[in-house]
Amino acid sequence: MAVTAAMRSLAVSGLNAVPPSAGSSAVVAIRCIPHAPIIDWYARFLSGPEVKPMTPEEKAWLAFHNLLDPFNLLTIGGEAAIAVAADSHSAYGPGVPGWGRYVGVSFTQDMTGEFFGTFVIPSLVHQDPHYHREPRASIKHRIGHAALQVLWTQGDNGKGMINYADLVGFAIDDEISNLYVPGQAMRGTATASRYGIALATAPIDNYVTEFLPDLARHIHIQVVVIQRVINQVARTESTAP
Repeated sequence: MAVTAAMRSLAVSGLNAVPPSAGSSAVVAIRCIPHAPIIDWYARFLSGPEVKPMTPEEKAWLAFHNLLDPFNLLTIGGEAAIAVAADSHSAYGPGVPGWGRYVGVSFTQDMTGEFFGTFVIPSLVHQDPHYHREPRASIKHRIGHAALQVLWTQGDNGKGMINYADLVGFAIDDEISNLYVPGQAMRGTATASRYGIALATAPIDNYVTEFLPDLARHIHIQVVVIQRVINQVARTESTAP
């Protein structure tokens, strides 16, 4: 508006250098802003983590981050509420106290799993705690790859190795859970059964990591939210009594 008024004033003053029609219409000022690059929020899920040696400190931080992830905590609370509401006569008990005990047990199981499966064992055997996707391979190959990762995974050096974090970690988690999970059968056969179930259901987490980003790329869903929820459900089912 100021520019338009100034131009009109100069035109009325009769200056030869200014056309008589100057300022008769509004002067539009266009501010040119450099084009901002479009951020692909799903790119990191589509490519997976890079292959590089992780220090024990980095593995400890990854375990800490996985445990205290807000979606992980929200899922623990929600799943505990559903379980207590569905069976108020369980070993956890009814109401808020039962919910609190269920949350405490689930959080402790997560903490134990992350401590041994993401930090301690991978640090001792130099195992990469990440799952590495193969998005450019065939569907058949990817299904086999996700299942095989439970037994054969990747080391810090990028080469294949036995998945000690799962094979040994699941056994340690189950033995420790015998000390605090209420109502859990402690017989050797029951422990072996839970260990077998944990190994059998472990690929669920890998299938989510492998294929959910493909779905997210097409329908634009938040990968991190859904993956955290499904991962937590898979872990809880694998450690159930």
